[in-house]
Amino acid sequence: MDELKPLAADLKRWLFEDALPLWASTGVDAATGAFQELIDLDGHVVPAVRRARVQARQVYTYATAGALGWDGPWRETMERGLAYFVAHWRRPDGLFRTKVNADGTPADDTAWVYDQAFALFAFAAVAKAVPERRDELAREASALLDAIEANLTLPIGGFREADPARPYQSNPHMHLFEASLAWEAVTGDARWSRMADSIAALCRKHFLDSRSGALREFFDAEWKPAPGTDGCIVEPGHQLEWAWLMQRWSLLRGDEAGSAAAERLFEIGSVQGVDTVRNVAFNTLDDRLTPQDLSARLWPQTERIKAAIIMARTGSTAWIRSQGQAQAGAGIAGLKQYLDVKTPGLWRDKLQTNGQFIEEPAPASSFYHIICACADVIAAAA
Repeated sequence: MDELKPLAADLKRWLFEDALPLWASTGVDAATGAFQELIDLDGHVVPAVRRARVQARQVYTYATAGALGWDGPWRETMERGLAYFVAHWRRPDGLFRTKVNADGTPADDTAWVYDQAFALFAFAAVAKAVPERRDELAREASALLDAIEANLTLPIGGFREADPARPYQSNPHMHLFEASLAWEAVTGDARWSRMADSIAALCRKHFLDSRSGALREFFDAEWKPAPGTDGCIVEPGHQLEWAWLMQRWSLLRGDEAGSAAAERLFEIGSVQGVDTVRNVAFNTLDDRLTPQDLSARLWPQTERIKAAIIMARTGSTAWIRSQGQAQAGAGIAGLKQYLDVKTPGLWRDKLQTNGQFIEEPAPASSFYHIICACADVIAAAA
């Protein structure tokens, strides 16, 4: 995709010169190696309770930085962050608690499926980046999967989330899917392939609406749409993120039905889920694919880019491929709106319907999304 070359070069420069150095210095607690949650737009740390998902995501970010060729302290940042995460977030039962205070003491001992998925994902990234640690981390990941299956599995399939209001969700399964594919690529262990296959099957059987092909967010205990408005929520960002993952899985398995489902998700996310005036993927549709919340978080913009690139290269029809090509460039332009801040290397998170961003600190949690998109753009332009 030659048209992406200048865009890729610009993103790579921003990533290597601005974002990675800033988050490896200001964004790290120098005394412990733990990752900070928030940096305000003037470049100062905002104290906050530290979440498991942020620690794991930042470990992944710096492992990916090394793979992309950044010559900064990616390995030290990654290794220290992982060591602190394992030491302070892992519970006696092998699962990871969700929150820890800045002094290293537990703040919330709850084990969320979402957080376990990111722990698995971080382990896979480090195992790929540092091959001599692969066997050790493969054992760690296998033990964590044992704990997940022993404690969080549902009899009807899938996993129960710790959210008391919404325990049956598609989203944590998506990240387990992502982590399973990552471990499959690192080790080829059939256990991870089986996990990925089971989540793909759960998605196609229960998460996808049989009429529209859209992916729902919330369910009841039988994996039927949750009652009320929860069961009607359709997020464009998750249509795109699942499209990217399902297409990858389908290509690995040679599964044409899976690819068709992925392409339909891409269509919903990139057509019904994009506001062409602001050039952004917005927050929510309903199950009739009617826009609901037109505010736009940063992360759906990165999923728009990733899904577009894979569809441009592997889509089964000329329309899907051309839509992928168009959405890739448009998605990068949309994302760059969020990166235009006074302290280079930071970002804004929430674009309002009036076209103005909410003034708030940059969340570290976004970096995982951003570097995933940057990596795909760089690879597509190579």
